[in-house]
Amino acid sequence: MKLLALETCTEACSVALVATGRVHERYELAPRRHAELVLPWAAALLAENGLARSELEAIAVSRGPGAFTGVRLGISLAQGLALALDCPLIGVSTLAALAMRAGVDEGAKVLAAIDARMGEVYWCGYQIRDGEPVALGEEQVGAPQSVQIEGEGWWGVGSGFAAEKNALHRHLYTQIEGFDALALPHAADVARLAVRAHARGEALPPEQVEPAYLRNNVALTIKEQQALRAAKR
Repeated sequence: MKLLALETCTEACSVALVATGRVHERYELAPRRHAELVLPWAAALLAENGLARSELEAIAVSRGPGAFTGVRLGISLAQGLALALDCPLIGVSTLAALAMRAGVDEGAKVLAAIDARMGEVYWCGYQIRDGEPVALGEEQVGAPQSVQIEGEGWWGVGSGFAAEKNALHRHLYTQIEGFDALALPHAADVARLAVRAHARGEALPPEQVEPAYLRNNVALTIKEQQALRAAKR
């Protein structure tokens, strides 16, 4: 299969190409440079592998949750590409892609969490089944202290574990065996999950793929900021 995947939902930016049975990726920590990098990287990956854009069979995108502008950018670029190429679009959960970074064994449980700012984290629990993270509940956003998982033996992954002075790990320390707070989602994992989703018939017309914001407000009011600071004292 020939598939192009975009991931722009965090401070990292990445583009991946599935071709010749392999996944090729460009990745960089590039805050506020995503719009500048994505399309040139996509063109470079295609050129390096001797492919024309018209040969792509599908586009995949990390659909969120994540930074509002990053999610919106990724969705709009992916929809534009898919519409221009008349090919389907596959939306992949950013948290599921992040869970792939855990690198754990079959059957392991992974708590993927992204710093959502404003004292909150985006999170979802997964179990690795057949090499793929399967959600054990709904994607959610809330204070680290509101996160609830069942049982012990979990592995944590994502910037949510660094948020609020490691509040998430302090809240769940008896259930979390270890965590990687530096992990960020990669387009390579979006691509791998999208290939599986495509095989299951989950590709959609571009206009039907929607972003996952999880919350409506993207900034705190001055009063809300003051209340949050007071609560932390």
